[in-house]
Amino acid sequence: MFPMPAEVVGYAAASLTTISFFPQAVKTLRSGDTRSISLGMYALFTSGVMLWSIYGVMVADGPVLIANLITLIPAAVVLQRKITAKHPSS
Repeated sequence: MFPMPAEVVGYAAASLTTISFFPQAVKTLRSGDTRSISLGMYALFTSGVMLWSIYGVMVADGPVLIANLITLIPAAVVLQRKITAKHPSS
């Protein structure tokens, strides 16, 4: 048996964690219901994903960068919807 390169493991892990996020994001975007989403948790999560993206650039880590950039887009959209629902403009 041959050793698996760390980058392959990184891309596999990045793919699974990124893909796992999408069903909840799609459900939230389709329904528009953000009541069950914690604003604090989602703000922290989205900030963390953004920082992981920056880290990926800084250390030139492809799996970290790609996974977090892909996750950042729907995370930011859901966070924006949560903030809008929490503070509707009249």
